[in-house]
Amino acid sequence: MKAKDFDRKFHEGQEDVVGDLDLSSARRVNQEQKRINVDFPAWVVELLDREAARIGVTRQSIIKVWLVERLQEEAARNPLKGDAAGDAH
Repeated sequence: MKAKDFDRKFHEGQEDVVGDLDLSSARRVNQEQKRINVDFPAWVVELLDREAARIGVTRQSIIKVWLVERLQEEAARNPLKGDAAGDAH
């Protein structure tokens, strides 16, 4: 399919264009995973596990969500120079 035909389908919005895309190598920007190790006192792990069980998620999930929320809050309060939106990613 030519780009102009794809653009027309997309802009008219009458046809689904997802089937025309090759998503096999698609990646989300800044979403590459990097493994780290963090040591917490036992009481912190116990509280994390209790809260994770209460809301039905894993310990890793709750740590990720809480860290991202905090980083976004901090970025909104203290945007970097040249980062008008204050978006951490």
